[in-house]
Amino acid sequence: MNTPHAATQPQYPLSGITVIDLSHVYNGPYAAFLMAMAGAEVIKVEPPGGEHLRSRGDMGGAAFAFAMLNSNKKSVTLNLKTEKGRGLLKELAARADILVENFAPGVTDRLGIGPAELHKVNPRLIYGSSSGYGKSGPYRDYPAMDLVMQAMCGIINSTGFPDQPPVKSGVALCDFSAGTHLYAAIMTALYERERTGKGRVVEVSMQDSIYSSLASNLGMMHARGADAPERTGNRHAGLGISPYNVYATKDGYVVLNAPGDHHFRSILDVMGRGDLKEDPRFLTRSSRVTNTEAVDELIEGWTRTQTKNAVAQRMIAAAVPCAAVRDLHEVMQDENMHARGSLQWIDHPELGRVVLPHSPLAFEGTERRPLEPSQAISASNDAVFGKWLGHSAEELAAYRKEGVI
Repeated sequence: MNTPHAATQPQYPLSGITVIDLSHVYNGPYAAFLMAMAGAEVIKVEPPGGEHLRSRGDMGGAAFAFAMLNSNKKSVTLNLKTEKGRGLLKELAARADILVENFAPGVTDRLGIGPAELHKVNPRLIYGSSSGYGKSGPYRDYPAMDLVMQAMCGIINSTGFPDQPPVKSGVALCDFSAGTHLYAAIMTALYERERTGKGRVVEVSMQDSIYSSLASNLGMMHARGADAPERTGNRHAGLGISPYNVYATKDGYVVLNAPGDHHFRSILDVMGRGDLKEDPRFLTRSSRVTNTEAVDELIEGWTRTQTKNAVAQRMIAAAVPCAAVRDLHEVMQDENMHARGSLQWIDHPELGRVVLPHSPLAFEGTERRPLEPSQAISASNDAVFGKWLGHSAEELAAYRKEGVI
């Protein structure tokens, strides 16, 4: 497909691919962001007042989250409740390769812009959608947000300490898992189109995408049945590894994990307790799991005498999986991610000097696509509807007057 300004773009894996992003908040926008950073031309279509995340930017830092997920996208507005707005969307879809949406199931069909209608104007279109529970099944019409999905999918019940109430994950696990899987589904369909010439509808539900992350918890339940604890705190979700925990230090916490017996022997060496290497309580993984309390007491008795970074440095030098528990400010300054270009400082026109993520997908031999700040709402209306679709200034003025754009 010909893309707006395609001639000026270097060759990235998705150069020449045009994406219409109708999605909002996290999961759909993240999938489209991955496409943008792989070189696709992404046109973000928002309602006249802006998408949900932009419209709640005055509360809880949502404006920053919007900037994270909408770099390198062109912003246009369309009132899809108007006939002319839907007509313009069909014009976009006719020239595009991919459309992404995460409305509730059935919404785009009711508007007359569902996959059946859009495939009439472009049979090669890859139509990707994501929802909480999917397009089929008894939960199809249930409302879904990340918090709700965490509850339905067992995440909340699995998180926290055994003697305390369950708690939600501190991050939006279900949204971003769905977004990653949506990207994968769309890329799979795009590959298929190279062989068949035909587009396809793909869908990803948040519920389906997160289930496999419960592997350790489900494994423990299968092995122990009713004896399996619902929550294991900071210990291994399947209680199959020891040590595996968060340990207090002089100035914070560290995590320490010994998946193999040799890792534990190295921990003993670092702590100066080589005398315990033949202690039957600590000799094998199974014996350590049986004596987890003793293992944790031994390790924390030592870590409390050290700083978190000192523990991490010494354990890492001994090839033991270990890390200091860092706060978000420390994470945003991470030297490894900045050195790789995974995090980058940019000057954002609305937010000022900020750190934003690039795509986790690195394509060797191709420089990362430069980060471009998320655009102000409707900033690309003239470029997309005018220069690309070919509508005149008079037509655009009429669309504005009628509330179409």
